[in-house]
Amino acid sequence: MECNNCSVAELKFDIKLEGETNLSLMDKVVSHLARRVMETTRKENRLFMNERGAKEFLDFCLHHMEPAKVLFRIDKGEWNKIEEMEQVFNTEWIDDVIRKELLGCHYQPIVTADGEIFAYEMLARFHHEDGTVIYPNEIFPAAKSRSRLYALDRVCRMAAVRHAAVLKDVKAFINFIPTSIYSPEFCLRSTTNLANELGLDPRQLVFEVVETEKVDDVDHLREILAFYKKKGFQYALDDVGEGYSTIELLADLKPHYMKLDMQYVQGVADDADKQKTALRFLEKAVEIGSVPLAEGVETKEDFDWLKQRGYQLFQGYYFGKPAKEPQGIVTVPV
Repeated sequence: MECNNCSVAELKFDIKLEGETNLSLMDKVVSHLARRVMETTRKENRLFMNERGAKEFLDFCLHHMEPAKVLFRIDKGEWNKIEEMEQVFNTEWIDDVIRKELLGCHYQPIVTADGEIFAYEMLARFHHEDGTVIYPNEIFPAAKSRSRLYALDRVCRMAAVRHAAVLKDVKAFINFIPTSIYSPEFCLRSTTNLANELGLDPRQLVFEVVETEKVDDVDHLREILAFYKKKGFQYALDDVGEGYSTIELLADLKPHYMKLDMQYVQGVADDADKQKTALRFLEKAVEIGSVPLAEGVETKEDFDWLKQRGYQLFQGYYFGKPAKEPQGIVTVPV
């Protein structure tokens, strides 16, 4: 059974009214919605309703109340200004994308220093029912607006596992957002069960923490990674750079792979500051027994510099762009 966060359940709006004018209109708001057969629960200065009721409330609020003194939130999330509610309604299309699983995966190669395919990163690609593309800079803000990040992350993980089943003798790197997982034992059960059903060797899958730099709850992340490790999977930290450099923390998490943020990779051959960061990163990776991976490699010069210093894995357009089918690398390093 899925929790409401991982499924596309009906949104529940919590609306908070402040100011004498708004509070004096609460009875009228409730009566107005009741006449339109829209159920509303009132508790002190708060109103609770579904999305249909919220749409009607917004119209009433903008015409008769003081919008600047009205806040709302969805399913106990963060409080937002009432004018942002329209964006929630405008992004309802994200529900269809998740419910109907309107997405696939592209494969981007991760190679060794010798140019051999070591793994593919599974990158989600989204589309509407008519086939038109939805870009990541559209999909994730929409999911955040409607509190669908949990459900979106889950459907992406499941799609990635299914697409990983076609790979032979190479690993699959699968992204996940730590904050989208409440309880590893519950939230990740469907992912691990699917991997087992498809006969995937757990060691073939590497779960990659998205936006490692932005992780605030390290204890929660540690719990998730411990779950993956217990199930036999490996894990990687993505976008590691100067801000995530506490060696004690990295040693505690013990990632199997550490990905150097592309901002320190691109142009590293000619930039002394980037070289310092890349070398510090490499030293830490070696110290804690993690495999160093440079992402975003686009030129032979950067690849050669990193390879000569001891980086073991590489990813970027120099080797291949994401593709619908697993491809060999376009440029064979010399």
